[in-house]
Order: sequence, then structure tokens, then C-alpha cells
Amino acid sequence: MKRTYLLVFILLVAAILRFYQLGSMPPSLTWDEAAWGYNAYSLGIDGKDEFGRVLPYTYLESFGDYKPPVYAYLDILPVKVFGLNEFATRFPSAFFGTLTVLLTYFLVKGLFETSIIKSNSTKHYFEDLALISALILAISPWHIMLSRAAFEANVATFFLVSGVTSALYWIRKKQLFFLILSMLSFVLSLYTFNTSRVVAPLLITLLVISFWRVLWQRKKDIIIAGIIGIILVSSLIPFIFSPQAKIRYNEVNIFSDISVIKTANQEIINDGNTSWSKIIHNRRWLFTIDYLSHYFDNFSSSFLFIKGDHNPKFSTQDVGELYLMSLPFLLIGGFLLFKKKEGYWWIVPAWLLLGIIPAATARETPHALRIEATLPTFQLLVAYGLLNTFLFLKQHLNKIQWKSIGIIVGLLYLVNISYFLHGYYQHYAWRYSGEWQYGYKESIAYAQIQQEKYDNIIVTPVLGRPYVYYLFYLHMLPAEFRKEAKVQRDVFVVLLQLIRLGNIFLVIHQL
Repeated sequence: MKRTYLLVFILLVAAILRFYQLGSMPPSLTWDEAAWGYNAYSLGIDGKDEFGRVLPYTYLESFGDYKPPVYAYLDILPVKVFGLNEFATRFPSAFFGTLTVLLTYFLVKGLFETSIIKSNSTKHYFEDLALISALILAISPWHIMLSRAAFEANVATFFLVSGVTSALYWIRKKQLFFLILSMLSFVLSLYTFNTSRVVAPLLITLLVISFWRVLWQRKKDIIIAGIIGIILVSSLIPFIFSPQAKIRYNEVNIFSDISVIKTANQEIINDGNTSWSKIIHNRRWLFTIDYLSHYFDNFSSSFLFIKGDHNPKFSTQDVGELYLMSLPFLLIGGFLLFKKKEGYWWIVPAWLLLGIIPAATARETPHALRIEATLPTFQLLVAYGLLNTFLFLKQHLNKIQWKSIGIIVGLLYLVNISYFLHGYYQHYAWRYSGEWQYGYKESIAYAQIQQEKYDNIIVTPVLGRPYVYYLFYLHMLPAEFRKEAKVQRDVFVVLLQLIRLGNIFLVIHQL
């Protein structure tokens, strides 16, 4: 019962850290957030997205990108209940972020509470590990920041954790419900965030390899779940391989960098076009080196423990994605995990390593958003190190000594989180409001007040994509927008040239 109360307390902490001042912190909506909110508003009115596609299920077209659509559907109800505003737009991310903390508790129990619990002390050990893991995720600056904005990656992380957790419970309980839930969760992740379209199949492959004997014994369950999965993804697969789906990837991936090819060719020429030079300076080898460099960027100490992601939307810039206090316990946890080999321990490091694979193809690394699929493995390793450290101290020190160390560690964590929260709520908005396109809401209110004084008001696109903010804050009916917008297409990309709202003209160049 005591541990149940602790879990409720941890969930309460997680919810407060994700929902408190959600509508005003971050200080404004990015254009992607505004697009999510408006598309949810549009779907809730007439079942069409902003460009008139009826119940789109493979993608939402926005700013020359083709986004997986689940976030917009999840946002329909919050927008209906709370209105079209910042809080409602961010609600799904904060809500599913909080639920991910709860799922982490059950994930850890599924990973380590295997077939036989030898004693109550062993059972309590795994329950404590699950609670600490959930707590570390609840207070994680990484997860807090990604849960407080309309990032579809954060919702996709929930579905990935749900997929793995449900699979583990199916292994343990042999109930078809859990396997179907696992399959549905993985499928939903594919319709939520592009990175999941790589990570989810990799995690499924990991689970299949890990538990192939059980899968072979329960072939009927596998066939049923497999058929459901194939039916649900059948319409998505053609789109994934379409030119539209590759637009964003082609913009950001390292393999489209022609300078690597130029460098390889020049080096070969410098060596006289010899056979050995063509092997040493082969562009595939250079791309491999480049990929590995980007892959291991995500393990840099500055990214994880000092400054965090270089993009202020994902970090306060003076606190790492993990607290500095977590560093020794992360190292201890990783070491002990391999040494003790408890439960299905190998899934944790494998998940972590697999989750970075798609993100390493991007030019911008490290990237907290694109590797969020690794969570909560980092936090689990920290919890594993923390719990085992104190169990060791408890065995080798007297009660006063190990409790004193525990108090010191707790105070240091409290200092870490207090510093992060103070910086976030007191200084972050002033320093990085520009990163969140702050000012659009205020400028729109000002334009409305002033518009009767002028024949025409021209809104420049220099600061971003103004049209979506006008749609969002003026609650323009989707049918009116579709009627007013002048839309052209450049191959697969929508180009909005001009929108007129009364005497306000929104000049737009969207790409």
C-alpha cells in the first residue's frame, strides 16, 4: 500500500511539472504547434484538415512537410473542451508525457520481475526500482521540456513504451489482450512521428529475437496480432516510400551532403586514381565515418549533463538533458546491469542503442527530440545505479551513515531540479522567446485594433509563417480559409501565396 501511495505521489509530481502554466510556458506557440492546434480545430468542425482532405490518416500537409497525423486527432477533444488556445494545443503532449511516467513503472516491473519471485525482499527490490525509475523520468529536464510543447515525438514515445511494456506482460501472462495492445501501440507510433517508423520495427525485431521460443509456442496469438498489424499499416507503407514522405528526410539527412562526394573524388584524384585510393577514399566509407560521428554525438557529456541540446526549444542551455547528479549513477547502473544480468536486462541497452539509429542520419546532432525514442532507458539506468548503490551502502555502513549519504544525494538532486525549474520559469522566456516566435499573438491583437484606420495591412513572412497564427488566434473557420487561400503546388509541396482576412493581407512564402 505504501508503494501505491508513492506511485500516486510520483504521478502527481509528473503532472504538476508538465501542466503547471502550460498555456504560457513556453512563452508562445511555434508555427508547428499552431498548425497542430488549428488542424485539430478543423478536423473537429468538418472532419477535414486545413487543406480540405477528409479524415487524413497517412499524413497532414503542413509547411511543405507531410507529418504523421495522430497528434492532431488526439488534440480534437482538448480543443473542443478548452477552446483553440495554447493549453489545449499542448494538452496531448503533457497528458501522454505524464502517462509515460506511469508506464515506466510497469515497464520496469515487466523487465525485471520475470517468471519467479524468490522472496518478498526481491519483489520489493523490483518495485523500488520501478518507482525510482518513474521518479527519475518524472523530474527529468529532458522529458519535462518535451512534454510541455506540442511535440508529436513525445506522444510517440508513450506508444513505444506502451508497445514494449504490453509485449513483456504478454510474455509473462500469455493473455492475447496484451499482445494486441502491444501491436496497436507500435502501429500508432508509426502514425505519430517519423522516427518511430524506424525505431518501432527495430524494437519489434528485438522482442522477436529475445522471445522467439515463446512466440513459436504461441503461434496463434502471433498470427492474430500480425494480421491486425498488417491491416493497420497496409495503407501507410505505400506513403512511406512515396516522394512526399522523403521531402523532409532529403532536407536534413547527411547522405545528401554532396561535399562528402566531392572530397572523396578529389582525394582519389590527388592519389592518381589508384585502386587503393578508391578503397580508402570511397564515399561510402566517408559517409559511414560521418554517420558514426553523428551517432556518438548523442553521448557527449555536454549534451547529456552540462548544456543539453543546442536548440533552446529542447534545453534551457545550462542544464543537461540529464541532471549532472545522475552521471555517477548512470555509469554505475550501466556497469551493474551487465554484471548482474537481472531479468530481461539486455533489452535496456539494446533499446537505447537502437533508438539513436535514425537520428544519426540527420545533420543536426545531438538532437534531444529525435532520440526521445530512447527514453526511459537513460532514466532506468540511473535508477538502477542509484538503488544498487544504496543497497551496497546499507550493507556496509551503519544506519546513520548510509541515511546521511541518502539525505545528501537527495539534497543535491533537489538543488539540480530547483536550479532547472528556476531557470525555466524565471529566465527562459526572456532569453529564448524568439525561438518560440513570441509576439505573433500580440501583433495580431494590435492589427485587429488598428485595421479600421488603414485601407490595407500587409503582414510580412520574414519572422516565420504568419498565416497559421492568424487562423489560430482569429479562430477562422476552415471553410473560409480554404475559400480565401490562394494555393499553388510545386511538385509535391503546397505554396500558399496570399490570404486575405478583411483588409489584412498575409503575404506567404511557404517551403
